[in-house]
Amino acid sequence: MMTEKQIERVKKKIDSYKKALAADKKFWGGYYHDGRAIRYLPPAQYIKIEDYNGGLRYLNWFDKHFPGDAAHSIFLFEATFILFKRGKLEAAEKTHRTFFSNIYLFDKFLGQESLYTDKRANADWELKILNEHFPYSSEQPAFIEFAEWLKIVLNSNKFLEDSKEFLALEKQLESEPAGKKRSELVDRLSQLTYG
Repeated sequence: MMTEKQIERVKKKIDSYKKALAADKKFWGGYYHDGRAIRYLPPAQYIKIEDYNGGLRYLNWFDKHFPGDAAHSIFLFEATFILFKRGKLEAAEKTHRTFFSNIYLFDKFLGQESLYTDKRANADWELKILNEHFPYSSEQPAFIEFAEWLKIVLNSNKFLEDSKEFLALEKQLESEPAGKKRSELVDRLSQLTYG
C-alpha cells in the first residue's frame, strides 16, 4: 500500500511526462516526435497508483495522438491490464496484440515455461527485454484476477487459432524471398496483428 506522499510523487511524475510531451509537440510545430519514447511511460505509473480511470483516459489520448503506433510489448501489456480493470471488451483484442509483439511475455507473467521453443529471429531480443524490464507477475496481488482472466483468453479458440496462424506466418516469412507471395504474407501478418 502506497502512502499519500508516494502517490503524490507518482502523480508528479505523470505530470512531468505530460509536460515533456506537450513541449515536444510545441517544439515540432504541432506534431509529436517523442524520440525519447516518453509516451510509453505513463501507464506503468497509473498502474502503480491503481488509477485505472486515469490510465484509460491516457490510453484514449495515446490512441488519438499516436494512431497506428505499434508500441512495445510491455506498454501493450499495461494497456491490456488497464482495459481489463475498467471492464473494457477491448482488453481481449489488446491481449492478441501484446502476444504478437512478444510471444514470451504472457508465459513470463504467468511464471510458466514457454510453449514456444523454436528459435525465432527475435527470440533472444524478446527474452532479454522481458528479463531486464518486465516488472509484473501473476503473483502480485493486483494482478491475480487479471491472470485468471488472461488464462481463459489464452485458451480460447479464437486466440489459439490466431496465435497458431501468426507463428506459421512468421515461420514462412523466414525463408520466403521478396516478391508477391512475401508481400501477401506480410499483409496477412499485419492484418492479424493490428486488425
